[in-house]
Amino acid sequence: MSDTSDSDVIRDDLTIPMFGDTPAPAQPVVSPSAYRVLARKYRPQTFDDLIGQDAMVQTLSNAFAANRIPQAWILTGVRGVGKTTTARILARGLNYLLPDGSGGPTVTMPVEGVHCRAIMESRHIDVLEMDAASHTGIDDVKQLTDGVRYSPASARYKVYIIDEVHMLSDKAFNAFLKTLEEPPPHAKFIFATTEIRKVPITILSRCQRFDLRRIEADVLVPHLKGICEKEQVQIDAEALALIARAAEGSVRDALSLLDQAISHGAGSVDGETVRAMLGLADRARVIDLFEAIMSGRIADALGNFKEQYALGADPQIIMNDLTDFTHFVTRLKVMPSAADDSSVTEVERVRGLACAAMPMRALSRAWQILLKGSTEIAEAAKPAAAAEMVLVRLAYAADLPTPDEALRALTQNGETVRAPRPSGSFAGSSSGGPTASGNLSVAYRAEPDQTPSSTPMASAAVQEAPVLRLDTFEQLIALATEQRDIAIKTALERDVRLVAFENGRLEFAPMPGASPGLAADLTKRISDWTGRRWIVAVSSQEGQTPVREVAKAKQAERIEDVRENPIVKSVLATFPGAEIIEVRDLRQAVAVSDEDADLPDLPPDFDFGGLDHDRDD
Repeated sequence: MSDTSDSDVIRDDLTIPMFGDTPAPAQPVVSPSAYRVLARKYRPQTFDDLIGQDAMVQTLSNAFAANRIPQAWILTGVRGVGKTTTARILARGLNYLLPDGSGGPTVTMPVEGVHCRAIMESRHIDVLEMDAASHTGIDDVKQLTDGVRYSPASARYKVYIIDEVHMLSDKAFNAFLKTLEEPPPHAKFIFATTEIRKVPITILSRCQRFDLRRIEADVLVPHLKGICEKEQVQIDAEALALIARAAEGSVRDALSLLDQAISHGAGSVDGETVRAMLGLADRARVIDLFEAIMSGRIADALGNFKEQYALGADPQIIMNDLTDFTHFVTRLKVMPSAADDSSVTEVERVRGLACAAMPMRALSRAWQILLKGSTEIAEAAKPAAAAEMVLVRLAYAADLPTPDEALRALTQNGETVRAPRPSGSFAGSSSGGPTASGNLSVAYRAEPDQTPSSTPMASAAVQEAPVLRLDTFEQLIALATEQRDIAIKTALERDVRLVAFENGRLEFAPMPGASPGLAADLTKRISDWTGRRWIVAVSSQEGQTPVREVAKAKQAERIEDVRENPIVKSVLATFPGAEIIEVRDLRQAVAVSDEDADLPDLPPDFDFGGLDHDRDD
């Protein structure tokens, strides 16, 4: 007769609970040599292992140290940034307990505690995980909230982790409200979701929210490199950059791609392996294609595209890579420090900086055409043909003048007016194509019997740009105003102490606080505006007072002169605290006023004293 109790039937491999409980399935025997994918093998176990989430860790650390632990948290972010893993680590920190009985809620867990392993393996009795995607109803939530009242069996807190919480039904959310707002002291809730906007505001208001950030490439690349070193896998920098870029900020996606690349390359991974695995185009070939298009070498561009297509590159991916590189070059133009990103290869860095000399209008137009072209390729019956048509369109339109430049380029009174040259240029090959360079210089002439608007832009004649002459510093300031370059105009008036000025040469002493690159910026802008090379030199001489300071001094002098006017003195005495803000010269206004057309001519030295007199005065 067996010695087993009434409650259990004992077998060698399994204990089956009685009294109506569902028998626990027997755990399969796993070979010690069974392979674990990198995403699971290198899943973070502590807060120190998390990457790119420093703000959240700091907040939790301060909350635990001050014993200000909320009843609920909600973690949101894109897939693969570690929401569920962070929830488990947080449950581990809440229930951290050492074998000697010491420990408390903490983010610092140098050694494994009593409950740590069971929590991280999702088998602790007091840490309950629920997938809201498969348990969406109110009955599931009622079962959960009914168990909240019971104290934890062994841990400090009973923690409920609900993944994809946005999948719960409206009734299920409503059933959560009261319990979530006033849970018993031993219960904590951790929600995770990728769709934070689908979670009712009544739930969000009861939770402390953490937005887990995408992992930047400069953080992800070293992380992947460290894993490859542990796995004894040879991988080059280009392959790491490609994987980090393809992962789009998701650590899980990056590790899955790395796992696949290791298998694809038989233990050794290089850029070519990753490109072949992902169906990516060669980055250098993409840059060659970009330069050919923006330089107007359409034959070279179509030949380049055909070669990439023959090697198996998808037209849509080629177009996406072109779009990405256009965005990268635009960022380099406005922020050169973007070249220091660790996810950028050396080829992209060097050649991208060279392409950044292109005019901003050309880059902006290229972005718009490529963005629209990607949609056309995705919907086309023949994607390759659609891609070629997009390339042709881009080559012919990349350097067209903007509407305001085209308008200024139209003839007036039979004379050809040259559109202002853009602030930057990109010299391409002079081989055949829409333009001989990436900086189109076109002048338009209308026939005598045609209006400018009826002259076809396609029949415009390419001519040499006339050289603009500047004889005075004031003319240069006026030109900056005409070009609507506020930064240069402000610098000329505020930061320049003029030493010498002649057509083609400017020498000045910079004011304290002036931009270190002011001389270079002035050289580039003035040369572009005038159509000739200018020499801008920084002098050690003191130079003249800046234009703005002179204007301020004149204004202050005029105010002092007006202050001595008897009428002004009377007004200031009548209104204590009144101040003279500005003095305006009304002679020009009087001269052009219809109302004052009958007034006698005023002498040149007539002074109104800063007052707006009536006619009878």
